[in-house]
Amino acid sequence: MMKFGKITATASYVPEQIVTNDQLAQIMDTSDEWIYSRTGIKERHIVTTENTSDLCIEVANRLLAKSQTKPEEISFIIVATMSPDYHSPSVACLVQGAIGATNALAFDLSAACAGFVYALSMGEKLIRTGSGKGLVIGGEVISKVLDWQDRSTAVLFGDGAGGVLLEPVEQQHLLKESIHADGSRAMSLTSGYVNSHNNPYGHAQPPQNACLSMIGRDIFDFATRDVVQSLAALIEGEKEQIDYFLLHQANSRILDKIARKLQIDRSKFLQNVEKYGNTSAATIPILLDEAVAAGTIVLGDNQTVVLSGFGGGLTWASVLLTL
Repeated sequence: MMKFGKITATASYVPEQIVTNDQLAQIMDTSDEWIYSRTGIKERHIVTTENTSDLCIEVANRLLAKSQTKPEEISFIIVATMSPDYHSPSVACLVQGAIGATNALAFDLSAACAGFVYALSMGEKLIRTGSGKGLVIGGEVISKVLDWQDRSTAVLFGDGAGGVLLEPVEQQHLLKESIHADGSRAMSLTSGYVNSHNNPYGHAQPPQNACLSMIGRDIFDFATRDVVQSLAALIEGEKEQIDYFLLHQANSRILDKIARKLQIDRSKFLQNVEKYGNTSAATIPILLDEAVAAGTIVLGDNQTVVLSGFGGGLTWASVLLTL
């Protein structure tokens, strides 16, 4: 009998250091009013010594502890990130080694802010093809790829990680999905450029900025047009049954506009962007874990939710599932 993936535990972890808008105003030309009125962000967590793998390892250990799962029971580890420690080894392999998940395959998935939903879909497919329990984690240390003199990007992002344990069950819980990419608009958001001609036989190329760069208006339009279209198709005929929407936490104004366009009460769109900023692939699992901790979402209660991420690539992905 075919098995399906079900989320049975959630966890999250953010660095201890909090950086407020007022603190940012001390190092760049900005203010709390300027940031909050445009984004809804009040503060974010920024690492001091930790790297992406450190955050993800903590999430993995919390998932194992919450679910009373032994490391050797884990069949796969997928980490969604755009800010890995290294090109190789992957963050997922570092997690696998640190927690002693000796039977797990491990790989990273790069789909920027849509990464966690991409990874959740991939993990669920692994279970459908015979894998056992797995960890799906979204983790980022975006602070290391920012230009801290660029107020158009530096004020938006924070560091953090979140994840879920997926377990095989007989009933289908991931009911529908809508996953997309459009590389023709790739340059709307770039990060981490690596010069491919840095060798004795290559031809010198003009230098490019490796810091995160974003055309904000393009991303806003994309989120409130393309993402809305895919969400509308995904939830057609299901709108009244959906308890909550957990969307990528990039900007509260984006959430406002998506809710209006879908004609859905804004209260169904959970939000924590004011506390963490945009943590890219980590926003959705952090938000989900907070909702579970608060009792808003109860795992095993068959609540119907939509998870939706969107960002660089361009990539966007949404899933309709029961928890």
